[in-house]
Amino acid sequence: MYRLHCFSQSGHCFKVAFLLRALKQPYETVFVDSMHGLTRNESWRERSNVMGEVPILEDDSRRLTQSGSILTYLAKKHRAYGGNTPEEQQEILRWLFFDNHKFTSYFSSYRFAKAFGPTAPDPAVMAWLKGRMDGAYKVVDNHLASSPFIVGSTPTIADFSLCGYLFYPSEESSYDIQRFSKIAWLERVRSIPGWASPYDIMPGERIAPKW
Repeated sequence: MYRLHCFSQSGHCFKVAFLLRALKQPYETVFVDSMHGLTRNESWRERSNVMGEVPILEDDSRRLTQSGSILTYLAKKHRAYGGNTPEEQQEILRWLFFDNHKFTSYFSSYRFAKAFGPTAPDPAVMAWLKGRMDGAYKVVDNHLASSPFIVGSTPTIADFSLCGYLFYPSEESSYDIQRFSKIAWLERVRSIPGWASPYDIMPGERIAPKW
């Protein structure tokens, strides 16, 4: 059985949990109390992940980190959601890089500062992040105008990756994604068997937004 080291506030962890459920693969969760600093602990890093991050997926003796890498591993191993042609597989990789560098990266930073940061966020930093978010979301919105899913006509791990933070409560970010009409794609993602709310399938206490 897989073991997924995760916590409920992490969209990166949700990407992996959602895919495991869609693949109908049983897994055990291991709570990592990142919100109280566990992943910054040097002994935890030495023991678990020198990068200081989750998700971590254990598959027997293998230990995998980084959500994009884990999604790719699972899709290849279970021969599902990984694209139907070499061209689709290359396109999936392109969107995984875009997601981790821009789409998820800016949004997750903005959400953390707004909802969970130790001090009130700097308005100038938040304005800069919002501008970068707007640009990344517009790219995805334009792309989805001619495609039902991120790559091709059926779901792939590109969809699992880009949706990672978009099913959390809107009050955690106060960012209106409804301005981007084609991101109604999320309803198609929600219909993938195995979908569930992040707070329902990962461990850890739900924390009210601070700011």
